[in-house]
Amino acid sequence: MTAPRHKHVAPRPRRTTLRRLALGTVAATALTGSVVGYAVADPGPLAPTSSAAASPTAARHSGPASARPLTASPSGSVYLADRVRSFSRSSRRVTLAPKPDVTGHRFMTAPLNVWPSPREKGSPLKVLDPGTKVAVTGLVSNGFARVLLHDKVRWVNADYLVEKLPEPSGSAQPSVTAAGGGVVSSAPCASGSSVESGLVPDAIALHRAVCAHFPQVSRYGGRSPYGEHADGHALDIMVYSDSALGQAIADWVRANAGTLKVSDVIWSRHIWTPVRASEGWRLMPDRGSVTANHYNHVHVRVY
Repeated sequence: MTAPRHKHVAPRPRRTTLRRLALGTVAATALTGSVVGYAVADPGPLAPTSSAAASPTAARHSGPASARPLTASPSGSVYLADRVRSFSRSSRRVTLAPKPDVTGHRFMTAPLNVWPSPREKGSPLKVLDPGTKVAVTGLVSNGFARVLLHDKVRWVNADYLVEKLPEPSGSAQPSVTAAGGGVVSSAPCASGSSVESGLVPDAIALHRAVCAHFPQVSRYGGRSPYGEHADGHALDIMVYSDSALGQAIADWVRANAGTLKVSDVIWSRHIWTPVRASEGWRLMPDRGSVTANHYNHVHVRVY
């Protein structure tokens, strides 16, 4: 009887040994490369690297050294890799501009919008009242003057800055100086008070202030069922063919807009508003008649 053949099988322990040797060689190479790279940056003591740090998964999620927490070795030393911090020479740097020198002070002849740069874009930061004193730096760009407000660089329309405030037109007329610096009057108008019927208190104050400074005006328009006059907030100051008088009234009302609580002035087919004061007088569309285009009267509305 023939004896059964025995299959020749290579011992498994040998294959396992070879695989372990190969893995150990790769790990040693990776570890050696890491040691050489860090040794250049810091020759201090090294702690053993865990096998997890050498795995592809750990490499993908480890992130930069500066983003990883510090890790202590069993001996209490901090891992060298945790002491390495990234630095980029291309990082954005913030340069603080020096505060410009003040060259003088100016006064505002009208309510002025305040802007963060020498242009009108978006909404103004605030609106300064007529007569406000501001520090100027001597620089004008695109018609805007650079000023300092609370030690911050701001821009306002340069056309409405003067070294000295002009005396209000008709300042010799009876008047009372309000706490805000504007000129108003509480005395009834010589032309009568019938026009004040239906007007709000601020519109009445406007009427008395104008008639005190311009006594040559004898006729006004008050509340009516039409347009802006329907709610009692508007007043028409009739000048007829005296365009010089109309211009003087319009300029005076605008210069005292803050005290008189003016929301808009219309004269000679132009409109001015405090919220867009830096634009000055703005041309309006032609409405087809002398009265509709406000050539014979100054229209003023209060808030």
